[in-house]
Amino acid sequence: MGNKSKHESDEKPQRPEQSQSHQPGRESEMTPLPKYENADFKGSGRLEGRVAIVTGGDSGIGRAVAVAFAREGADVVIVYLEEEEDARETSRLIEEKGRRCLLHCGDIGRKGECEETIEAAIGVFGPLDILVNNAAEQHPKPSIVDISEEQLERTFRTNLFSMFFLTAAALPHLEASPCPAIINTTSVTAYRGSPKLLDYSASKGAIVSFTRSLAGQLADRKIRVNAVAPGPIWTPLIPATFPADEVATFGSDSPLGRAGEPWECAECYVFLASEAANYMTGQVLHPNGGEIING
Repeated sequence: MGNKSKHESDEKPQRPEQSQSHQPGRESEMTPLPKYENADFKGSGRLEGRVAIVTGGDSGIGRAVAVAFAREGADVVIVYLEEEEDARETSRLIEEKGRRCLLHCGDIGRKGECEETIEAAIGVFGPLDILVNNAAEQHPKPSIVDISEEQLERTFRTNLFSMFFLTAAALPHLEASPCPAIINTTSVTAYRGSPKLLDYSASKGAIVSFTRSLAGQLADRKIRVNAVAPGPIWTPLIPATFPADEVATFGSDSPLGRAGEPWECAECYVFLASEAANYMTGQVLHPNGGEIING
């Protein structure tokens, strides 16, 4: 998520040129619509009876994760900024799976709103089992001198500060879970950088260190902390970020020759949230279309 094509000569159109003038972007305005689910996958109760919070869960990777969690038996709290239409659609998809969904609108870059989010979740669903820190924003700039103080702070507040705030508020409730898990969304850009996404890439690199350090801090408390580092995934963040011609070829220079779909990331989160990953903490999974990442 959030990486621009590197090899111009490898780029081939994959979809119509398009852009959105607002961020966060809206999934309902994308062509084609992202694929949030693989209909051939059937639930097996891997998260039966658990409660999960997914930030940025209204669309893109967040929607796919929320729907996959519901398929596996979890109730889900969706935290979103302002994309009301997308959020309501995700709620409908979760309820279609026979699970409950709570929609919570708020700016997670603010500590008070993060605390309100956790309290709202506990008030409706009781104990908390899974926290997915997924929400993010990005704003391309050609040079470091073009990044304003306001943009820098906003990017880090949304992408990183929110993880500190939400995790701190959720900890007392996660400790009561029989299988507590925290899953953070970082990015391929954390490992190889992205020249025009300097502040975004820096925040994503910080998330890798946050994940590893928090995993060590919480190991004695049996709370697992892992991360997912998506590559080029077709989500609303893409048309809301890049020019229309770049959106048309987004992801075509990956080794697999295409952008990934949100559902292809979501299964990483299901695995990390489930008991199948009981012996994993401080790790990062890399659904990125075949790019080799060391570190």
